[in-house]
Amino acid sequence: MNGLGTDGGGSTHNTVSGDAVIVGPLLMAQHIEGIQLPPPPPDVPPSQGPMPSRVFVNRTKELADLRDAALSLAAGPEPGVVLVVGVGGVGKTQLVAQAVRRELHRLFPDGQLYVDLADHRRDGAVDLAAVLGEFLRALRVHKDYVPGGLAERTALFRSVAATLRLLVKVDNVQHAPEARALVPPQGLLVATGRRVLPSLLMDGAVLIDVAPLDGAAGTELVRRWHADADEGTAADVVRLCAGHPLALRAALEWLAARPQLTLDDVVRDLTAGRYGTGDDGVREATGVAMGVGGGTEDGGVGEAVDTVLDSVVAGVSGHTRHLYDLLGVLPGTTATADLLTAAGATRVDEGLGELLSCRLAVLVESSDRPRRYRLHDVVRAHARLRARALPEERRRAVLRLVVDFYADAAAHGDALVLGDRFRIQPPPVRPLSELAARGTLFTGRPDALEWLDAERVNFRAVIRVAADEGWYEEVWRLCESLWALYHSRKHLADCVESGLLGIEAAQHQARPDVEIRMRNQVARAAYELGDLDRAESQLDAAADLLGLAGDPRLSGVVQESRGLIALARGRSEESPGAARERAEEARQLFERALAANRAVPDPHGIVVQSYNVAQALVAGERWADALDVLDEAAETARTTGDEPMLPRIDLVRAHAFAGLGSLDRAVAAAGAAADAAAGLKQFAKLDQALELLTALADRAEDRPLRAACEEKLGALRRTMGLRPPAAPTA
Repeated sequence: MNGLGTDGGGSTHNTVSGDAVIVGPLLMAQHIEGIQLPPPPPDVPPSQGPMPSRVFVNRTKELADLRDAALSLAAGPEPGVVLVVGVGGVGKTQLVAQAVRRELHRLFPDGQLYVDLADHRRDGAVDLAAVLGEFLRALRVHKDYVPGGLAERTALFRSVAATLRLLVKVDNVQHAPEARALVPPQGLLVATGRRVLPSLLMDGAVLIDVAPLDGAAGTELVRRWHADADEGTAADVVRLCAGHPLALRAALEWLAARPQLTLDDVVRDLTAGRYGTGDDGVREATGVAMGVGGGTEDGGVGEAVDTVLDSVVAGVSGHTRHLYDLLGVLPGTTATADLLTAAGATRVDEGLGELLSCRLAVLVESSDRPRRYRLHDVVRAHARLRARALPEERRRAVLRLVVDFYADAAAHGDALVLGDRFRIQPPPVRPLSELAARGTLFTGRPDALEWLDAERVNFRAVIRVAADEGWYEEVWRLCESLWALYHSRKHLADCVESGLLGIEAAQHQARPDVEIRMRNQVARAAYELGDLDRAESQLDAAADLLGLAGDPRLSGVVQESRGLIALARGRSEESPGAARERAEEARQLFERALAANRAVPDPHGIVVQSYNVAQALVAGERWADALDVLDEAAETARTTGDEPMLPRIDLVRAHAFAGLGSLDRAVAAAGAAADAAAGLKQFAKLDQALELLTALADRAEDRPLRAACEEKLGALRRTMGLRPPAAPTA
């Protein structure tokens, strides 16, 4: 093992295959104690969610009701739920933000989590696994420890949050099950939505109804924003805006930027409906986006908001209006200045500033470097209905620019995250520097992965748009590149959804090579989700196409995936004989994958498939054969600089030595794996190595080593945001 010497109180050591050495119990325990772990993340509770406004009026009753509900529910032994209901833009999110700032934050000292489910909804369903993944990372769980499946993420969230008093804030809830899935084990869930969910109320949720502002409250709000307003004129503005806070704020922010105008001018323009689109469909769709029904009162709110937005948009500068229309065309929910520039906008910073000042756009809370902007969903509905009036050629031209931007950006991100892996698509023609309005989108692997993850919802929408428009090459290019994101961050549902569109795109282009690639990606996601039958059906279809594909590596990836499934099925076999048969099946499949990679040759593929062959040999209890394969794989990895594979190779080597009964050599190999994984910051592999060392030490009755491994494993898991392992029984 690297760094180990011969001195240490009479302990002995002998070199084994690779760099591992056999050391005495004391020296090995001391070495494990000396493994350096990264510093833990700052112990700062998460504080997520929109910031409260400094101006807030006439929600005294709602604030009191929310406070009383929180106090009552927080005092109980079970977690509580509060449901805040009202039309879109009426101020539900702001009400919650105000309540948190004033009192609720003291009730939940362990932090606040926030999500807008509109960002995770597709065809009416929410990707709850993605939401829980974000929550886990906010609670400082390292990305390497976030599992892929919904059930596993739910279980981990329950475990990590078990002793935490958390406030979970969720906007745009439409169905009771999606709210229930996000209730913290202790604490409170505050969900906002546009309609009452009776089943949540039957569960004991407390309902807070948020109505538009009445005349007196609305007038007070207007006069706070516009101190010299005449009371009668202010009341007229409130009436014309139907007491809707979003409409009032947009109108008054627009006026504040135009000191030459008066509140009377606003009243006159709104009364005349000067800027109306004349499109009843716009009003109807805006009303639907607000969540209003067919009643006269709610319909009046929708028409009032629509009239105000028409007026405000008509009054902004031409380049800002162009930017607003672009935002109505864009797929996804957020936009950066880089994207808007790529889509053809000019004077982007000025336009975004004007949209922000008019409250048509908001700055999204984000941990990544580029600032992201979004329209309130009511405003977005208005912008998208305006976009319908654009010439079809212009709309498609904008979408094409957007799709091309994301396809090139994803390809550059993939190259940084996964390096020189096998890809079907050629490198993008545009350099990365040309995709940014200034500077660059990202630099280095971690930065690229964060950028890809921040754009995940937009990528999903862009792939669907490209498929709808018939831009099939861009569909599969995006899917292939996004494997870097989906595999690294375990967005497995996204991988399946996009991969199915990639399969259709490949079929439209008569590209069997691409179809094989897409089917294999879907199969790997299904495999990680535990759906082995679905994975096998995709691989069967891919295998039927192998005769039409020229690159032998495509055969290799399919055989590798088949081998992984065979190993997984072998682990579930009850009969030892059946398990060995599965292991032999896996070995043969991995051997074919190895031969395919040797035919190219692909050095990394050779190392990976050799490692897989050794895994299958270990599963089949062919320990000595596995060691021979691993020695060759390790030598190739060192020669070609494939350092990340070395911890994996040593872990399998440790299992092989243990199978042969050579516990000293098994400990040495597992220690080498721990050393290498720590140096490469492969924390999940370090965890596996320490777990294996603990089991080996227990088997060898080596108490000092076992104690050292348990202590280091507990420290690692605390650093990674997990609880330490339970103390073993004596």
